[in-house]
Amino acid sequence: MGIKEIRKKKWFAIVTNMYVLVLTAFLIWMVFFDTNSLLIHWELKREIRNLEKQREFLQEEISRDKKIIEKLSDPEELEKFAREQYYLKKKNEEIYLIEYEDSIKSKKDE
Repeated sequence: MGIKEIRKKKWFAIVTNMYVLVLTAFLIWMVFFDTNSLLIHWELKREIRNLEKQREFLQEEISRDKKIIEKLSDPEELEKFAREQYYLKKKNEEIYLIEYEDSIKSKKDE
């Protein structure tokens, strides 16, 4: 099969058409090399999705924290929170921390 036979084929005439060549070069340029290329758009869309997920997570955290703040506005709840989380106590009061076997075993495993 020589070059003359290839030139007679219909697909060769289509591929070597000037408009097809320019269009192909343009598409390759737009997909890979341009500053607004398709690859960059995909990467930016992925980043936007990640940021939206992070935003949803942070919105949930904010609403949870608002509920805690609302709950802690009550003095009795504030005292309960301080006792449970920070082991605070009143004067002349003793606190005994009881650890269960499961928590002791998990601490030994670490």
